[in-house]
Amino acid sequence: GLERVRKIVSDLKGFSRVGESEWQWADLHQGLESTLNIVWNEIKYKAELVREYGDLPKVYCIPSQINQVFMNLLTNAAQAISEYGRIVLRSGSNSGNVWLEVEDSGSGIAPENLERIFDPFFTTKPVGTGTGLGLSLSWGIVKNHNGSLKVTSQPGRGTIFRLTLPVQHTLQSSIGTGTTGNSEAS
Repeated sequence: GLERVRKIVSDLKGFSRVGESEWQWADLHQGLESTLNIVWNEIKYKAELVREYGDLPKVYCIPSQINQVFMNLLTNAAQAISEYGRIVLRSGSNSGNVWLEVEDSGSGIAPENLERIFDPFFTTKPVGTGTGLGLSLSWGIVKNHNGSLKVTSQPGRGTIFRLTLPVQHTLQSSIGTGTTGNSEAS
């Protein structure tokens, strides 16, 4: 039990990267694994977790922000599964970019909602569950990293979120520009 607590505290420190809001080279698999340890209680009773990791180079990013995106995607995947399902994590790289996918076997997203899921305060969850900010914040973080966040979904069959980031890039505008990301949902 003490070893598990030590691991959780270590992962929380790694997840939040307290005091680190600087751009740096990071191992995204390591960040994803730390985030998984933090949200594990949300997942373990809901889904089998399958890892299909490819080789990833280190990425120039703000690790704590990318970990926040991972947390939002993993939590949403678990919450989309009503009984017991499957969450598949995939990763790979090509042409100077890395990509990570979070696929769930949950309820899926209705086509009429796909264009709105990145809008602030939009949620398909029941009242009292979620704020409708997780995907909007994630979209802003990904855009700040010159990346993309795309979704494919079929009602009753599940959803796949694909995060793509450049390995290295130049800095651009800050988060919170007011854009909602509707063009990324189609």
